[in-house]
Amino acid sequence: MQKPKRILILGPESTGKSTLAEDLGKHFGEPWVPEFAREYLEKIDRPYEYEDLLKIAKGQILQEDTLVERASNYLFCDTDLRVIHVWSEHKYGKTDSWVLEEMQRRVYDLILLTDIDLPWEPDPLREHPDLEMRQYFFEKYQMLAEQSGFPWQVLSGDRKTRSNQAIQYLSDLF
Repeated sequence: MQKPKRILILGPESTGKSTLAEDLGKHFGEPWVPEFAREYLEKIDRPYEYEDLLKIAKGQILQEDTLVERASNYLFCDTDLRVIHVWSEHKYGKTDSWVLEEMQRRVYDLILLTDIDLPWEPDPLREHPDLEMRQYFFEKYQMLAEQSGFPWQVLSGDRKTRSNQAIQYLSDLF
């Protein structure tokens, strides 16, 4: 039996990653992995600390590895360890070695990089609404996508346009 293709949806805050993961999951009738950080941060009810990032990373990986068992053709991943790495470096100037090692070990069949052209949607868990910081993070994720060695594609436009672009790209690639 063929392993499901792992599709990573990567991008800065408020760029439609969760929406896209859910939309693609529904379209293809496949599971999608929610962002574990959101669930974790809502439960701790305090500002996160460096040590929390490793717990978030392990929770994200556990969810992904659990949900892949339910997938037939695709598993849509709303974020991965690259996000933990970028946030950790930005906020603390370092990344836990486990995160870096696991990030290099994990394989994705495609990265869909979400552009910053969607309007910012305020959320208590989001930290950087200004366009300059959104561009900064987009460039960080784009660099990581390029360095990954995995196929990757930038998705721009509104929700429907992004979803259609992703569906077309998936059918062309696979």
